[in-house]
Amino acid sequence: MNRLEGKVALITGAARGMGESHARRFVAEGAKVILTDRSEAAGTALAKELGKNSLFLSHDVTDATQWADVVTRGEDAFGAISILVNNAGILGPIAQTAELAEADYLAVCAVNQHSVFLGMRATLPSMLRAGKGSIVNISSIAGMAANYGFPSLAYVASKFAVRGMTKATAMEYGRHNIRVNSVHPGFIMTPMMIEATDEGGGDALAQIPLGRIADPSEVTNVVLFLASDESSYVTGAEHLVDAGMLAH
Repeated sequence: MNRLEGKVALITGAARGMGESHARRFVAEGAKVILTDRSEAAGTALAKELGKNSLFLSHDVTDATQWADVVTRGEDAFGAISILVNNAGILGPIAQTAELAEADYLAVCAVNQHSVFLGMRATLPSMLRAGKGSIVNISSIAGMAANYGFPSLAYVASKFAVRGMTKATAMEYGRHNIRVNSVHPGFIMTPMMIEATDEGGGDALAQIPLGRIADPSEVTNVVLFLASDESSYVTGAEHLVDAGMLAH
């Protein structure tokens, strides 16, 4: 307990799925947490349940102006932000490249890739003032390999981009005691996965050495480690949470 005592965290896409799991655990570990999402009802209910150390803010992560507002309001409530978890993401359409509409490609990249840039840019000044920081960018195994039938080129492109952006920012800000890492989940039992496949993960089990779909808390364990001081010498790295899917 109290692995995040004294820290202020901002988690996007926090109303459900992995983001909700991260938010619950972070508050339990002593952090003050700014939860953001477009799902106002779910986000507000979660923040009310989590209590005084949480704050929900409605947030479109693709909007730079809203990022500035979220950071300002979060700092006003809790002080300088020292943890950012760029968790918000979408799958987008299931389409082969020749059939993928440009608008759909850009929409996926706006949420999965561009928002990561906007989030890092918006929170880095706060971390610089705090004199420390940890950024955890949620990518995917689709950011490591493109061979498991993910929805489209757009999803793969966006998740690969997060990996590179993570490394570049880690190199830039390491001397300021700001660490940046990416997490690459495999098949996790979230509403987004169920919507894309089914409650059993479709045909995924045959590709998973551990033979099961993960609970969101198993990703949270890794995100928590990276957000905490326990990972003080870890930056610019990819962290697979895939039950060995990419081991072969």
